[in-house]
Amino acid sequence: MPARITDPEQLKELLGIPFTPEQTACITAPPAPQVIVAGAGSGKTTVMAARVVWLVGTGQVAPEQVLGLTFTNKAAGELAERVRKALVKAGVTDPDVIDPDNPPGEPVISTYHAFAGRLLTDHGLRIGLEPTSRLLADATRYQLAARVLREAPGPYPALTRSFADLVSDLLALDAELAEHLVPPEDLRAWDARLAHTLEGAKLTNADLRKVPETAAARRELAELVLRYRAAKRDRDLLDFGDQIALAARLAQVPEVGRILRDEFRVVLLDEYQDTSVAQRILLAGLFGDGSGHPVTAVGDPCQAIYGWRGASVANLDDFPEHFAHADGRPATRQALSENRRSGGRLLDLANDLAQPLRAMHAGVEALRPAPGAERDGMVRCALLRTHAEEIDWIADSVAHLVDTGKAPGEIAVLCRTATDFAEIQGALVARDVPVEVVGLSGLLHLPEVADLVAVCEVLQDPGANAALVRLLTGPRWRIGPRDLALLGRRARLLVSHARGDDTDDPDRRLAEAVEGVDPSEVISLADALDTFLETPLDGTGDDDGLPFSPDARVRFARLAAELRDLRRSLADPLMDVLHRVLAVTGLEVELSASPHALAARRRETLSNFLDIAASFAAGDNEASLLAFLGFLRTAAQYEKGLDNALPGGENTVKVLTAHKSKGLEWDVVAVPGLVTGTFPSGQGREKWTAQAKVLPHELRGDADTLPDIATWDARGMKAFHEAMKDHQHTEELRLGYVTFTRPRSLLLGSGHWWGPTQKKPRGPSAFLHALHDHCAAGHGEIEAWADEPAEDEENPALHTATADQVWPLPLDDAALARRRAAAETVLAHLDHLTAHDDGLPAAPPTPESYDDPDWPAPPTDDEPPFDEPPYDDSFYGSPYDEPPSDEPYDEPPSDEPYDEPPYEEPSYDGPP
Repeated sequence: MPARITDPEQLKELLGIPFTPEQTACITAPPAPQVIVAGAGSGKTTVMAARVVWLVGTGQVAPEQVLGLTFTNKAAGELAERVRKALVKAGVTDPDVIDPDNPPGEPVISTYHAFAGRLLTDHGLRIGLEPTSRLLADATRYQLAARVLREAPGPYPALTRSFADLVSDLLALDAELAEHLVPPEDLRAWDARLAHTLEGAKLTNADLRKVPETAAARRELAELVLRYRAAKRDRDLLDFGDQIALAARLAQVPEVGRILRDEFRVVLLDEYQDTSVAQRILLAGLFGDGSGHPVTAVGDPCQAIYGWRGASVANLDDFPEHFAHADGRPATRQALSENRRSGGRLLDLANDLAQPLRAMHAGVEALRPAPGAERDGMVRCALLRTHAEEIDWIADSVAHLVDTGKAPGEIAVLCRTATDFAEIQGALVARDVPVEVVGLSGLLHLPEVADLVAVCEVLQDPGANAALVRLLTGPRWRIGPRDLALLGRRARLLVSHARGDDTDDPDRRLAEAVEGVDPSEVISLADALDTFLETPLDGTGDDDGLPFSPDARVRFARLAAELRDLRRSLADPLMDVLHRVLAVTGLEVELSASPHALAARRRETLSNFLDIAASFAAGDNEASLLAFLGFLRTAAQYEKGLDNALPGGENTVKVLTAHKSKGLEWDVVAVPGLVTGTFPSGQGREKWTAQAKVLPHELRGDADTLPDIATWDARGMKAFHEAMKDHQHTEELRLGYVTFTRPRSLLLGSGHWWGPTQKKPRGPSAFLHALHDHCAAGHGEIEAWADEPAEDEENPALHTATADQVWPLPLDDAALARRRAAAETVLAHLDHLTAHDDGLPAAPPTPESYDDPDWPAPPTDDEPPFDEPPYDDSFYGSPYDEPPSDEPYDEPPSDEPYDEPPYEEPSYDGPP
């Protein structure tokens, strides 16, 4: 096509953008393979759009011969819009003179997964894939995996996790095998060899003894993966992992690569550091492998924060070799390092943090501020005495900014985990600051959603003791610790009676510990709850004689009847089940009746959660509650593409996790929780030696970048754990770099000494120390810095929690008065109707009515709580016989699934 642009200066004038020399070099580079290492805020999307304009405007390529790939629908839409507007602005395409019979072509901008899907549609028959194959929605994936598990013949003695956890584990292992192109049969054979090797090893500690157990579980899980894949084939279904894996197979067919290279003369690859091994094999097979095709990859190894979900930063580092010139020369490596987002003083902080990262990767340069912005930007930090004081400091700081004219939409609160979301939301609402919690993982931590999910978990799984305890101790049922402990004792007695033996026999207990526990003998509080439907409420029947308070018996019986009634609807459509739970529990009505601003926000939260559930159910009319709970569990653990929520356009303060903030920016960013063990996190990546769903490092396509075990002894295992800690430290450093490069002008960072439940003080993390030193050097303000507690000092939060007080806490007097007045009005109206209409039956009292003689009124300050006398520790039995830990309750052991960061990159077409 004819050239319309001949000079880089002409391009600057046409687009109205003062490109830096670095940007100009990347934009005007000849059509050959190159990788651009683009630092945070350096304008990579602008450069990609301008490069398309340059290549099209200079006549080197037609618009329809350009292929652009990125990860999210949002990013693909933004890039397509930038390219379209830039082409029009530069005069390359003129919308006013388009011939409708012969419209001009447009660049093809797509997500990686959508491109793989198109490839399978066009060429799938080459590998025997029928074009009628359908893409699985998330609801169908979980539904199908659950069906496979239910129908599997078994037995699977090594798979001891709950059913919902096994559904998530099955899908996680299937995804990892697809990401690294490993057949399940190869994994089973590898684990068999490992088990044989370990037979002759001395397994001297718990970590070593866990390895053969995990290998056995992984072999059984891999067999289930084979069954799951067979079920997909029988139904002609594919999931996103299948798309990439099959497309990578297609890329090995030479004819397919020739067709694609002829169709797309220029290829742009965005966020290349986040591609998986399978995606790299796909792209290199089509456009690399010595072909010299003009491929431009853009990424930043310092922002590679998704390694835990399959991304390999080595793809960016090794791009010059994977996409070499036709004569064998490595591809060109260029850099963008001028940040036009943040002030220079903020960039100094980020550069200091990222110094170790720059040393690990080739081509990474320190960020430079735009000319004139060298002294811009401010850091304010604080170390408070308690967690509650820190939340107040964050909320007060944000409220002050809003009160002095800062738009709420220009402020974000970024947290390492979603644990504090509810407290932050409540503190901001209390200060009349409009706030929005972003993302499914965040919603799951808010009390109104957590209560709804807890009811659903109890309905689906009678062994969901933690969820039932949440309901029993919550504001509706308000069971005290003494009766709760007695309920645990009754649950334990039920199991011992079912076995018909004496659980106090030490020999028997030792045998049980060795043999494991039969799933039918798991202690279930729900089963104990059901016994109150079979015995008189006054405790005079033939029961175990445990001294439950009369009021607790009434409440236990009512909750048991309510759960039994709700279980009858479990086979109904998902949304019907959720709405029935809300109606029966009264949660929705309670929030609607509350005049408080926080309740209004919680109604919005509940509505957002139901929207997510509706989207889940829309993909499959048969979506069940079990599948939805598995979906939520995976979302809470690591959200592999499950969370499509993006910050809304409302003028609200956004509260979200640091992972979800990647690619976004605000004028002000607050980062709470900069305490030891939290941010940076002390939890390691899930280890393949202890988690059956994790692929062994030796089988991964990026094995060279990951630590592994050299010898099967205590020393080798310790070295492996230390190497994994170092690996996690690097990933946390990348996450901190991403977090601290989000603000344009102001960064607020804070921490505390005493957590809400800890017996030992936490203290400032390395990140907060870095902020303190930065401010002390004159680049910010240290607003508070509490002294370290004395060695014998106790956590004031625990001291407050153990003080004598009414249990359960009394209802708010004003709220209680309004409810009683409303109840009296309704009952009086019903009495009036009954008196004037003999055909109308008298209205029965409801459980919610405090006029019901069987329904206990809440305790008041002048009467003891219903479960007095004060509880005795001796009542605490299984499942409560473990002492409280000194560790934070919200930080599980490193090998549990909850130690992974949630996948926060928004709007994926699906998991990679």
